[in-house]
Amino acid sequence: MPDSTGKVHWGVLGVAGIAVKKVIPAMQKGEHCEIAAIASRDLNRAQEAAAALGIPKAYGSYQELIDDPEIEAIYNPLPNHLHLPWSSRAAEAGKHVLCEKPIGLNADEARQLLEVEKRTGVKIGEAFMIRTHPQWLRTRELIRSGAIGELHSISGYFSYYNDDPANIRNVPEFGGGGLMDIGCYPINTSRFIFGTEPTRVSGLATLDPRLGTDRLTSAILEFPRGHAIFTCSTQLVPYQRMQFFGTKGRIEIEIPFNAPVDRPCRIAIDSGEDVFGGGIRYEEFPTCDQYTIQGDLFSKAIRLGGDVPVPIEDSIRNMAVIDAIFRSSAHGCWEIP
Repeated sequence: MPDSTGKVHWGVLGVAGIAVKKVIPAMQKGEHCEIAAIASRDLNRAQEAAAALGIPKAYGSYQELIDDPEIEAIYNPLPNHLHLPWSSRAAEAGKHVLCEKPIGLNADEARQLLEVEKRTGVKIGEAFMIRTHPQWLRTRELIRSGAIGELHSISGYFSYYNDDPANIRNVPEFGGGGLMDIGCYPINTSRFIFGTEPTRVSGLATLDPRLGTDRLTSAILEFPRGHAIFTCSTQLVPYQRMQFFGTKGRIEIEIPFNAPVDRPCRIAIDSGEDVFGGGIRYEEFPTCDQYTIQGDLFSKAIRLGGDVPVPIEDSIRNMAVIDAIFRSSAHGCWEIP
């Protein structure tokens, strides 16, 4: 059996690109994570990934990995429609679960996972790795300290171009589309920075006539202390930015979501001295990997107790906002999450 005081033994469901290219290599650098196994429905693919990444065990089915008594925690990067069933199976087998975002296809699925978590006693969390990055923690600290006065407005943008019908992000029944894939980030971070929940939302989505997914979605989130607005798109030039406007200043995060792992990040803090940037100063953050930080914090929560970085209760509230934006776009009116 695994050493209850050492590194947490993780198993990975599937060989998704985000797992093999980003998350697994990052977690392998952590102090508290050991990637002990990987599974695929194709044993050859699992074995190839295991050999390339130095993972000891490879399985030809997800259930085989879940049944391994040496595995303590599961990372689930499967397509969105498989988040609920396989996270539930892992939890029912006594494994802790870190599930990629979005946690499910809707808030009801997130609530089902909460019931599974309560029944099994394991920890289930959503992989919003951004919430662990120093640039986000510092931004929240500055805003709470009054560095930009009273926060009343948040503006975000996140886009990339991908119109491949075979890509899982473009398949409606798999939970594809811009709002689910990337719109969830400005929603999550707006809630994180305001520190409360939106009271109502309004959304507008443009569907791809061929794919059936939302390729361009914009939304307004009304919070007790202000507004958050954002646009996301799966068919526009790659770009991302988040800005926070207060009564006395502004903060801008240059690369808010895909923070680089090979160079420092920085945020701009603008005093509002003039519109030409005369009042802007920068804070730089040393090179780090938010996936490494996420994995270590989750593993420490398993070993030492306490909350995981993004608990399932937070996931339910985020999915409720996504659901409300979809309803608003369909009905043409404000919706309450």
